Amino acid sequence: MTAAAAEHKEPSAKQTIFLGWEKEVNDCPIEEVRLTVPITDDPTEPCLTFRTWVLGLISCVLLAFVNQFFWYRENQLSISSVSAQIVVLPLGKLMATMLPTKQVNVPFTNWSFSLNPGPFSLKEHVLITMFANAGSGGVYAVYIITIVKAFYHRNLNPVAGYLLLQTTQLLGYGWAGLFRKYLVDSPYMWWPSNLVQVSLFRTLHEPEKRSRGGVTRLQFFLIVFISSFAYYLVPSYLFPSITTVSFICLIWKKSITAQQIGSGLSGLGLGSFGLDWTTVASFLGSPLATPAFAIINVLIGFFLIVYVMLPIAYWTNLYDAKKFPIISSHVFDSTGQPYNLTRILDSRTFQIDQAGYNGYGKIYLSVFFAFTYGISFAALTAAISHVALFNGKTIMQMWRKTRSAVGDQFGDVHTRLMKKNYEAVPQWWFHVILIVVLALSFIACEGFNKQLQLPWWGILLAFALALFFTLPIGIITATTNQTLGLNVITELVIGYIYPGKPLANVSFKTYGYISMVQALTFLGDFKLGHYMKIPPKSMFVVQLVGTIVASSVYFGTAWWLLESVPNICDRALLPEGSPWTCPGDDVFYNASIIWGVVGPLRMFAKLGVYPGLNWFFLVGLLAPVPVWLLSRKFPNQKWIKLIHMPIIIGATGSMPPARAVNYVMWGAVGLFFNLYLYRRYKQWWAKYTYVLSAALDAGVALMGILIFFALQSKDIFGVGWWGLEADDHCPLASCPTAPGIVAEGCPAI
Repeated sequence: MTAAAAEHKEPSAKQTIFLGWEKEVNDCPIEEVRLTVPITDDPTEPCLTFRTWVLGLISCVLLAFVNQFFWYRENQLSISSVSAQIVVLPLGKLMATMLPTKQVNVPFTNWSFSLNPGPFSLKEHVLITMFANAGSGGVYAVYIITIVKAFYHRNLNPVAGYLLLQTTQLLGYGWAGLFRKYLVDSPYMWWPSNLVQVSLFRTLHEPEKRSRGGVTRLQFFLIVFISSFAYYLVPSYLFPSITTVSFICLIWKKSITAQQIGSGLSGLGLGSFGLDWTTVASFLGSPLATPAFAIINVLIGFFLIVYVMLPIAYWTNLYDAKKFPIISSHVFDSTGQPYNLTRILDSRTFQIDQAGYNGYGKIYLSVFFAFTYGISFAALTAAISHVALFNGKTIMQMWRKTRSAVGDQFGDVHTRLMKKNYEAVPQWWFHVILIVVLALSFIACEGFNKQLQLPWWGILLAFALALFFTLPIGIITATTNQTLGLNVITELVIGYIYPGKPLANVSFKTYGYISMVQALTFLGDFKLGHYMKIPPKSMFVVQLVGTIVASSVYFGTAWWLLESVPNICDRALLPEGSPWTCPGDDVFYNASIIWGVVGPLRMFAKLGVYPGLNWFFLVGLLAPVPVWLLSRKFPNQKWIKLIHMPIIIGATGSMPPARAVNYVMWGAVGLFFNLYLYRRYKQWWAKYTYVLSAALDAGVALMGILIFFALQSKDIFGVGWWGLEADDHCPLASCPTAPGIVAEGCPAI
C-alpha cells in the first residue's frame, strides 16, 4: 500500500465523475466563499509526499531558527510563512523535474512511497505552508526562559523549559477536536482570513508567462532578494545608525525637550525615519501585507496616543511623569531611580518579601508605559463592544444556523466533498494529545523543584479558562476576523489569586492565553484545508509534527544564544554596536514584576499608584458606540464602518518594544504600496507586492545570519566610529525633567 493511497479513501469511478466532470451545486451560504473557493476536488492528487516532508520540514526549521535568532536583536524581524509559500513553489517544481520516480520501501513495514509522484501539486503546497506556519508563528513560552536566565539570572532545568514550550503549544490541540463540527464543518463559520490564502494559492498556481519587457515573479524575487541581501550589510554592520535617523536630535544636541520630541527610539519620533527594512517591518510585521484601512486606523490611533495624549499627560506631570523618561518600559521607585528588585524579592524563595516592599515603596512607571496598560484594558472591552454592536446579530444568526446545521447534519458543498472523499480524524487522537500534554504540564510545573512556581491547580484553572473561551472567541474569529486575547484576563486572575510569584504569573498566563490561541490556530488551519480539500489526517499530522519540530528549534536556538552570547539582553554590559538587546523580553520581564512580583492589587487597585487606569475598561466599552450610531444614521456612508475603534485604541499595543520610528516607517511604506500603488498600478501590485515582501525578508535574514556567524560571533563589531552606534544619537531623550531628579548622563535641573 502506498503512502499516497493511505491518505484518503479510494474514490469510486462514480465519485470521480461526479467531482471531476459533473458540475456540483455551490450552495455555500457565504457569498465571499462562493466567489473565492473552488468547488472541485481530485482525491488522487498527491498530498503528503516526500516533497512535502522535505520542503515542509526545511521551511519549518529555517523560519523557526531565523525568527528566534532575530527576536533577541534590537530590530526584531519576523518572517511570515508567506515567504516560504512563495519560495517553495519553484523548489517543488524543480524536485518534480529532477527527482526519480522510483518507489522507496519503508523498512519493516508494508509502506512505500515515491520520490516523485508526479507534478508538484497545490495540495502539497498547502501542507508545506502549514509546516511553515508552525515555524513562523513564534513560541510565547520562550519569553519565560529568557527572563529567568538573562534578567533574573537564575538557573532553569532545560528539561523543564523544554516541556513548558511543548505543552503550552500543544495543550490547545487536545480540545480543538471538540469544536470541529461547529468551527470547521459549519459553512457559516467561514474564517475570512483564509480566503486571502486561498486566493494566493490559486494565483501562484496559475500558469505565468513573462510579459514583454517584464519579469516573472521568480525573477523579480531573485532581483529583490540579492539587492536586499547586499544592502543589509550597511545598516546591520557598517552603519547601524541609519536604522533610525532623528534630525531634531542632530540639530538640538543639548535640549532634553527637543530630543524627547524628535527621538525615534526614546521619544515621540517627530521627523525621524529609518533606512533599513527591519525598521519598517520589525514588531508590526510587513506593511505590504496589511490592508490600507487597517494601516489608517493604526496611524490614527498612534497619532492620538503619541502626539496628543502623551504630551498632555507628560507636560502636565500626570502620575509624576517628569520624574521618569517620557517613554520607557522599565520600573522605577518614587525618586525616579530604577527600581531595585533585589530589595523586595527573596532570593531564596523567589517570592516577594513583604517587609522589604513595605520599607522600599511602590513601583512607578513612565506615563506612557502606564497608559500602555490602560490602553490594553480599553482595547479588550472595545473589541467586545465593537463585535457585539457591528457583528453581534450576524454572529447569533450564524451560530443558530450552525447549531441547526449540525443537528440536521447539513453541510455545504465543501463539507460534502470532504466527507465523501476523506476519512475524518478520529476523536481519540485529540483525547490522547490532551491526556499526554496535561500529564507533561503537571511534570513541568510540579517537578524540577517547582522552578516554574505554578501549582497543579493553576494549570487546571488556566485550562478551564482557555477551554471556556475557545468556542465564543472562535465564533467571533471565524465570522469577523477579530480575535480577543486572554493575556490581560489571565494576568489579572492569577495576580489576585496567587500574588508575589513572578514565574507562576507568566506560566499561568501562557497556559491560559496561548492554549486558546493554539486551539484557534489549529481550527483555522483545518478550515483552510477544508477549503483546499486536504485529507484531514494529513493536516493533523503536519500540524502536530510541525508544532513539535518548531518548538524544539525555538527552544534550541534560544538556549544556545542565551548560553553563547556574553551579556545578552544587558544593554549596560554589551559592547558598542552589539544588536543583542532583547527589547521584547525586556518588556516581558518588567511585566512579570508588575503583575507577578508586586501584583495587580498593589499596582492597579487601592494599594497602588494607578487605580485610575481601571476607567479605561469603561472608556473602551463605550468607544465604539458613537461610530455604530453614525453607521446606523448614515448607512450609505460606507467609510464609517471602516472606523475600527479596537484597532485605533490598541494601535500602540506594540509600544514598547516597538518605537515611534517603527510606526512612522511602517505607516509610510504601507500607505504607499497599499493605497497609492494599489489604486494607480493595481496589476503590478497584485503580481509583485507579496513577492517583494518575501524577498526583502529573505535577503535581510540571510545577511543577518551570515554576519553573526562570520563576524559578530567572533566579537568583530567593525571599526569604531560615530555611525557604529545602534541608536539615533538622542542621549537626552530618556532624561527626567523634574527638578532634583538625578539620572546618569543627564543634566541636573
